[in-house]
Amino acid sequence: MSKPDIHVVSLSGGKDSTAMLLKMLELKMPVDIILFCDTGLEFPQMYEHLDKLERFIGKKITRIKAEHSFEYYFSEHKIKRKRSDTFIEKYGESPNGYGWAGPRMRWCTSKLKDQPQERFLRGLREKYNVIEYVGIAADEQYRLTRKNNQKANCIHPLADWQMTESDCLEYCYSKGFDWGGLYKIFHRVSCWCCPLQSIEELRKLHDNFPELWEKLRYWDSITWRKYRADYSVLDLEKRFAFEKECLAQGIPINNKAFFAALKERMANE
Repeated sequence: MSKPDIHVVSLSGGKDSTAMLLKMLELKMPVDIILFCDTGLEFPQMYEHLDKLERFIGKKITRIKAEHSFEYYFSEHKIKRKRSDTFIEKYGESPNGYGWAGPRMRWCTSKLKDQPQERFLRGLREKYNVIEYVGIAADEQYRLTRKNNQKANCIHPLADWQMTESDCLEYCYSKGFDWGGLYKIFHRVSCWCCPLQSIEELRKLHDNFPELWEKLRYWDSITWRKYRADYSVLDLEKRFAFEKECLAQGIPINNKAFFAALKERMANE
């Protein structure tokens, strides 16, 4: 006997998944569960957006979390590591926590998003044929080719509708959703503390969200792994301060002379 279908919208809360959900409801497509994985690292405006969205559509958003918090995995979780002599010399015998994520070690995505979502969907699959809707815009074709987006019963309506990222944002704005101005500041509004953000995005975080930056500075002080390969959080503060000094004097901040002067400044502080 075949299982009944259940339609699950994967909602990150950003412009693309929000546009997908609103458009699906507008077209009267089936939506049984709206699933949001709460990392605990969203901007305050994102949580406000989710509450507003819930009121607007008149449907409950199912919010799930990982077994433990980001802070636990980041600095407390005991991990068995393959430790080279270089690692031990640099970090000690066995520092707790994963530390900051890196390009080849995105543990936060796995622990805080992928695993909780898969655990939830696995439970549904026991009773239902789960059809999952994922908000990947038409101009993000590279994401569509990833293995996790090629699985059976994974549908990408935005690509089918040829809605680009820009289209999604404008559509959401037309419905009255503005995320408290987040998209006026940032290109993307996922986890605010991510070290894989560009320097430009981190500069905006530093200048516009001082309370979050203070938390970032604290986290950087309690972990074994440097925030980025090129900068600690304090290093970034020094860079941003030096940039402002240079700009006030009409000195460019994107050439070799600037970076040489920055290197000398940081070495002497």
